[in-house]
Amino acid sequence: MTSGRFVSIGEAMLELSEGASDGWALNVAGDTLNTAWYLRKRLGPEWEVDYVTRVGTDAFSDRIVSFLGQSGLGAGHVARDPDRGPGLYAISLTEGERSFTYWRSQSAARHLADDEEALDAAMSGATMLYLSAITLAILAPERREALLDRAAASGVPLAYDPNFRPRLWESPDAARDWTTLAARQSQIVLPSADDEAACFGDASPEATADRYEALGTAEVVVKTGGGPVLVRGTERAEVTDLPRVTPVDTTGAGDSFNAGYLAARLMGQSPIEAVRAGHDVASRVVQGRGALVPLDSPP
Repeated sequence: MTSGRFVSIGEAMLELSEGASDGWALNVAGDTLNTAWYLRKRLGPEWEVDYVTRVGTDAFSDRIVSFLGQSGLGAGHVARDPDRGPGLYAISLTEGERSFTYWRSQSAARHLADDEEALDAAMSGATMLYLSAITLAILAPERREALLDRAAASGVPLAYDPNFRPRLWESPDAARDWTTLAARQSQIVLPSADDEAACFGDASPEATADRYEALGTAEVVVKTGGGPVLVRGTERAEVTDLPRVTPVDTTGAGDSFNAGYLAARLMGQSPIEAVRAGHDVASRVVQGRGALVPLDSPP
């Protein structure tokens, strides 16, 4: 496909990341935003990449909207909330592995699906929609249902990352139920093996792939933290010969893989070719700090 419009839906947050010294850097990030940001860099100018979220009317929210525009991401469907602001998270690193501390209980993005007419307008004419389990988890249950209903009604193919963050869900059962519902209406599902083991108790990447395939998902790509990637769909393979790198910061690894994979698929590459493209992006990202890093240097 030579052109189109990709619509990513979720929460844009302020990110505090540790620098090489004792300082902290303030950036803008968020799982579905990270994917949109990297995908924007992988697709040509004939493609539109829009981000759908809700922010406040404060200076930090202005910073997020400005960041979207400066990054080449469409912000025409970003709603403003006079009573709430953006969420914040901080990244702590131990030998390249990250942990997060969040302040997001009053985030405006928790109401991003309140206006169903606005959702319809954002999705209209899109080539692909993208959201994650985090997008669903931050919403009230009736708003999760509204978002998935509007996505289904749009007729636009949906790509979904079952990004499991247990503290965001009211219960483990809710996480499993909503992820299963989202996966049933998704064309592409991009799970991570460790998340699926934690959420569903899957014993292996193969078990994860089998479960999503049984739900009717046309294309399943199971990530294993930089290891082999399992592909199910029009191609069935385990891609094992992916170069390994030593990570500096694994923040955004899965999000950036998703971007490389989806960009390649949108441009007509095969699933296995797309796995290699996704791995290439993620390999570069984990050697920088924070969720968003330049892609102009080799891994």
